[in-house]
Amino acid sequence: MEKKIKQIIPAQLVNMGGHMLDQPLPVHGLDYVDPFLLIHHWKSELPGDQRQQDAGVGPHPHRGFSPVTFIFKGEVNHQDSLGNNAMVKEGGTQWMFAGSGITHSERFSKKLVKNGGELEFIQFWVNTPGEHKMKPPFYKPISKEETPVIETDKSKVYIVSGELNGIKGAVETYSPQLLLRGEVKESGELEIPIPANFNSLLYLLDGEIVANEQKMKAKDMAVYELEEGSISFKANKDTRFMILSGEPIGEKIAQYGPFVMNNQTEIMQALRDSQMGKMGVLIEEFD
Repeated sequence: MEKKIKQIIPAQLVNMGGHMLDQPLPVHGLDYVDPFLLIHHWKSELPGDQRQQDAGVGPHPHRGFSPVTFIFKGEVNHQDSLGNNAMVKEGGTQWMFAGSGITHSERFSKKLVKNGGELEFIQFWVNTPGEHKMKPPFYKPISKEETPVIETDKSKVYIVSGELNGIKGAVETYSPQLLLRGEVKESGELEIPIPANFNSLLYLLDGEIVANEQKMKAKDMAVYELEEGSISFKANKDTRFMILSGEPIGEKIAQYGPFVMNNQTEIMQALRDSQMGKMGVLIEEFD
């Protein structure tokens, strides 16, 4: 049975600190889709003749959720206050659980900023149940080669988290999720079974598909009904996509900038802890 689409949302162009991004979530009238809080799609051509420290996003703190980054083109360098320093390339994933607090930066490779080139990634925020928000933070880089894949002559589906057709993803999460990224060639069809109690989102990076007899184009996001069934579609053109699905946490959300907690008291504590350096200090290193 095919899950029904509740609504199709075109991504909005937003300015984030001087960077123009496509943002399908949140949008007017839809603050979040539990447990997913935010989706940012960054696609740009770096001009070249830059330094690493002048491109990307400098040190900043997080608490209470997981910011996850899918890299589609280029290279993203993560450094954090736990001492991690990793470069993840095309097809890889940066998985960070912020937990009780971590400070990190997101830069690009020296080669990319010096020579210029195409850069594309999606960062999305996944909420964490209140009982786990203050657990120790961790970071896990996952290469394309380390990501399980289900492949046919017309499609590739990479399993980042959760389980699909008996194949488990590379990351364990604090609430049940199925996070996928993939591509389907023109005329190819896909059917992805989703647990009945999972909220589900389908986002297209490019291409065009037909799902629920509705046409979706590049940078459209489909929000599905909470019901039993599969996400099914046929590609009219070569298409890259991302599926985020997860069990709703069902808790109140208090968010302020890079912190996601359950109430304002916890937000105020996060601000104080950050100002006092309790979320770690990051002194970046560059090539």
